[in-house]
Amino acid sequence: MEKFIYTEKGQAMPAQVVRVTKEAFGPRESTEIRWLGGAGVLLNVRGTTILIDPLLTGFDMPVLFDCPLKPEDVPNLDAYLVTHIDNDHFSKETCLALKDVCKSYHSTGYVAEEMRTAGVPGQGHGIGEIFGVGENVRVTPTPAKHNWQAYVPDMAFRTWAEEDYCGFWFDTPDGKVWLPGDSQLLESHLHMDAPDVILFDFSDNDWHIGLEGAVKLANAYPEARLVLIHWGTVDAPEFTPFNADPQTLYDRVVDPSRICPLWPGEALTL
Repeated sequence: MEKFIYTEKGQAMPAQVVRVTKEAFGPRESTEIRWLGGAGVLLNVRGTTILIDPLLTGFDMPVLFDCPLKPEDVPNLDAYLVTHIDNDHFSKETCLALKDVCKSYHSTGYVAEEMRTAGVPGQGHGIGEIFGVGENVRVTPTPAKHNWQAYVPDMAFRTWAEEDYCGFWFDTPDGKVWLPGDSQLLESHLHMDAPDVILFDFSDNDWHIGLEGAVKLANAYPEARLVLIHWGTVDAPEFTPFNADPQTLYDRVVDPSRICPLWPGEALTL
């Protein structure tokens, strides 16, 4: 069945959306990965539930489809993780909407401070600092370089360090899942333990991995499944962080059968 289509303006987008219900947060005997649109991901690791960079409500740009998950359909949440401060990743409105059902909030030190200011109990972690979620998930923040604000004079109200941004590595009973996060390609990204799944941003943007960097990363781990994220969600055909086209990957990635352009809300099971 068709996985992606093109808008009248030529922007790639998912062919359909699968609504995520409360059942997606229940116990199971596997790990499920659901892309929620944009950079948002839901992990259910044998009943331990984690949202990463969810943008369920309150975004300030036009979108191509409604998020498949509504805040009121989240019955329980073990952890809410944020990679960095940009508002398509750190949604204060979403954080607050899930406050009554979420057990813990995690990010870098700076973003955790901003979480606490916003009214949720953010916990800050350094790059490489392992923390646990539930009984069966270990999470490690991984390096990222996305501090574009440091080069914009109007954003000079603080020092923007690389450590304010991260990816996340997940060790689960069913495999290793890695979200590099919004980042330029770093040399360390090419020398990780081999992940089983990469939550794969392939935006051809100077402050993202870039298409050439994305291909290099994908081919450094030729057995990893590539769950495509950060594409087809924001109605911005001329804006490179959001207008990536899955079709550009298929003739450049080793074993293109491992490319997973999931519909938003669709589950990939490990």
